[in-house]
Amino acid sequence: MTDDITDFPKIGNPARGALVHQGYTRLEQLTALSERELLKIHGVGPKAVGILREALRERGLSFRS
Repeated sequence: MTDDITDFPKIGNPARGALVHQGYTRLEQLTALSERELLKIHGVGPKAVGILREALRERGLSFRS
């Protein structure tokens, strides 16, 4: 269900659901967060952060330092 409202790459359902629950539905929104902040969200782990990092990099973007 959340696949229809996000443009996130293929990450696990717990991570996707956690991000949507926090109000994040667009990859670009994640540039406001650091990796550390993302990892504090229950359901978002290192694997999801790595996938998201690569997806951001492909768009010329990155997490907040």
